[in-house]
Amino acid sequence: MFGSIVVGTDGSETANEAVRQAVDLAKAVGATVNLVSAYEPVTGQRIREERQQAPEDVQWSINPREDVDANLADAKEVAEAAGVTVERFARQGDPADAILDVAEETKADLIIVGNKGMTGARRFLLGSVPNKVSHHAPCSVLIIRTT
Repeated sequence: MFGSIVVGTDGSETANEAVRQAVDLAKAVGATVNLVSAYEPVTGQRIREERQQAPEDVQWSINPREDVDANLADAKEVAEAAGVTVERFARQGDPADAILDVAEETKADLIIVGNKGMTGARRFLLGSVPNKVSHHAPCSVLIIRTT
């Protein structure tokens, strides 16, 4: 039924709930979880400035996707603690596009996203991750009610 599940995370409570439910489903059906997180492009100048302000022994760790890597690591811990196979994908750009790209690349059977941003008039705004994913997904989409 579901062999590959893609779930997006940005470290928010909504995304964390989507990850938890994706992991529960994956465990129940024996699926792999593909964790996706997106980051905005950061200028080289900003990276250099942040490195200069940091202690010398941690300057090497400052990069455009350090927050994304931390979010993915946290979500991976949740999946591995449940005994679920997990892959991580950090992508530069729009979060919805990142989720959709990974779903296509991994031939996902299901995408799971939280519902944040889909209430009231907001559901009609272009740019809502769950809205965009639900309209352009190459597979089934499960929207987790988290609010």
